[in-house]
Amino acid sequence: MELTNLRANFQQFDQSQIEVKGWIRTCRESKKIAFIEMYDGSPYSLQLVLEKEALDFTQLEGRLLTGTSILARGVLCVTPDAKQPYELSVKELAIIGDCAAEYPLQKKAHTLEFLREIAHLRFRTNTIGASMRVRAKLALAVHQFFAQEDFYYIHSPIITQSDCEGAGEMFNVATSEGNFFGGPAFLSVSGQLEAEAMAFGLGKVYTFGPTFRAENSNTTRHLAEFWMIEPEVAFNTLTENIDLCESFVKYLLSYALENLTEDLSLLHSRAEDGERLLPMLQKVVNAEKQVLTYDEAIKLLEKVTSFEFPVKWGIDLQAEHEKYLTEHLGGPVFVINYPKEIKAFYMKANEDGRTVRAMDMLVPRLGELVGGSEREDRHDVLVGRIKDANLPLEHYDWYLDLRKYGSVPHSGFGLGFERLLMYVTGISNIRDVIPYPRYPGHA
Repeated sequence: MELTNLRANFQQFDQSQIEVKGWIRTCRESKKIAFIEMYDGSPYSLQLVLEKEALDFTQLEGRLLTGTSILARGVLCVTPDAKQPYELSVKELAIIGDCAAEYPLQKKAHTLEFLREIAHLRFRTNTIGASMRVRAKLALAVHQFFAQEDFYYIHSPIITQSDCEGAGEMFNVATSEGNFFGGPAFLSVSGQLEAEAMAFGLGKVYTFGPTFRAENSNTTRHLAEFWMIEPEVAFNTLTENIDLCESFVKYLLSYALENLTEDLSLLHSRAEDGERLLPMLQKVVNAEKQVLTYDEAIKLLEKVTSFEFPVKWGIDLQAEHEKYLTEHLGGPVFVINYPKEIKAFYMKANEDGRTVRAMDMLVPRLGELVGGSEREDRHDVLVGRIKDANLPLEHYDWYLDLRKYGSVPHSGFGLGFERLLMYVTGISNIRDVIPYPRYPGHA
């Protein structure tokens, strides 16, 4: 029996014979009794009570070590007066796989930094196990949201010749024999451009897959390989894009609050200021969004004299600025119409000639969670923007074709999945919300 099913129905299994499989987390022994805490990969554990005289304990002596995999059969006993709601009185226990004495997860508490050094084993710990379960369930919620909104899930290429962001921080793809693709090729930094092409044929699409940035950064918020969620919708304006983004994020937060309470309680208990996280997430779900222009945001921020980074028109907002706006206005906050010089070439230019129809969704405690825009749908304007960004026009021939053959207003946004997971779980380092983190010096 799986422990998730047992937890949900343990009252009906009182005094029943059951069988469980899993791994030993801890084992305490006295002369006559042994107590094992067993886990099976779910959010729950089970206490096993072994009376040594009732078992052939000589076969088990010295082998009930942390990490050992076991099969246990016995009688489930509901224990309303004890710390745990139930326990298993073991009648038969078999060792499936012994664990070597040098197993590096012997003690209960390990730093997350240490666990990154044994990435292949860290999934067995409470914290990383909970983080990965939240990741899996929220990935499912992403697909559920878009399915109910009649989006098509598409797979954008991982190998590309287009630099979507125009920053040049891309990994080259080549073989030892030379240029396999007949020209420069890179690992994709975004599926957006290809998603735009598919939206012009399918209407509403989204991509959810790995993306890559060759940015030599060792911060707690950067990875070389991470996952992006990028919807793209034909005929959508900036206003409709904002509405979609708000609905999407609130759906994911609501899903987490309703379905992941066991794991979130564990993770929040270990997070700095963790007791505020659940109420904060609920507040974001319930709050009305605020929308203000970049000009309005700058005017508000200029009144504050305590920022580390000075505020003036034309800057890219820093985390401290974004957090101030969410605390001052209440979250979520959408800032729109950024200066064109600090945004990507594909964002639609406004009539003022100095701003583009960009949007960032800011949330309390974190700042920017989502970035998006209405896309430039005018061929000649887009050509000019590509040239201004010093990008090779020939790499964007196909992208410009979209503006020649039945162009329409369209928009989309990008949500970094790991950033969302950090926000929901309270985990402060992005390397601990992805199974195998890739960053400078670590592959």
